[in-house]
Amino acid sequence: MIATRQEVVLAQVGRLQRRARADRRWASWTLWIGVGILAVVALAAIFAPLIAPAAPNAQNLADAFQPPSWGHLMGTDNLGRDVFSRVVYAARVDLQIGVIMTYVPLVTGVVLGAIAGYFGGWVDTLIMRLVDVVIAFPFLVLVIAILAVVGPGLKGMYIAVLAVGWSLYARLTRAEMLVLREQQFVLAAESLAFSRWRIIFRHAVPNLLRPNIVFSMADFVLNILLAASLSFLGLGVRPPTAEWGAIVAEGQNFLLNAWWITTLPGLVIVIVGIGLSLIGDGLAERLGERFRLTV
Repeated sequence: MIATRQEVVLAQVGRLQRRARADRRWASWTLWIGVGILAVVALAAIFAPLIAPAAPNAQNLADAFQPPSWGHLMGTDNLGRDVFSRVVYAARVDLQIGVIMTYVPLVTGVVLGAIAGYFGGWVDTLIMRLVDVVIAFPFLVLVIAILAVVGPGLKGMYIAVLAVGWSLYARLTRAEMLVLREQQFVLAAESLAFSRWRIIFRHAVPNLLRPNIVFSMADFVLNILLAASLSFLGLGVRPPTAEWGAIVAEGQNFLLNAWWITTLPGLVIVIVGIGLSLIGDGLAERLGERFRLTV
């Protein structure tokens, strides 16, 4: 009977180990597929002058509404502009938007959340009530309201998103900091009379970056979609600058007879979003596994 129970336990352990190995392999594949998709888009943006067959704003009315072909991989729009060239050049703008609107708020939110979680008291109350005020407003409505004040365009979009995007990172970091400040290494640093700022920025923040980096991948996708949505509404990038959302918006009136103007750039947005989501899933598994091993 004892041997039978041991065999059952060993069989269960073996199944769990095989499942864990399969999950790690899948996470690795997921991460590298996402990195590959993003790398292709980034390289296309960097080498846009070498890849694009034409300038993004070059017009040729004689070639208007040409369907996808070897000469025009994504067809042409109503002004005869090559859609593929505009999509490639637009990658520069959208990736720049995604990086700035994601990682500047990340840094701000991590710093404020770490300070609030570590110090507590009136500092925590002041920062968290400010976070509550920002989160209480509908995000898109608040962004549009700020854009109405500062004006549409890249500058206005950056100001609007940076003004409100830090709040979720601050809340996430503060919650992690409340747990982290009770850990042994933080208590040891305090017993060695290290300054509070050294404890926060040298010892705590590197550990607080793990969940924020994972969340930033999803936020990166949302910011690209937000930029595309604002450009679609005429509040984002100003024409004739090539931007994925603006390209989709420009082709909406010709959707029935020139579907490629909106559909193909839209597919590019979807593919980039999938790639970033895969990176987020892979990083979550990788960083979670590393955390379990260190603990």
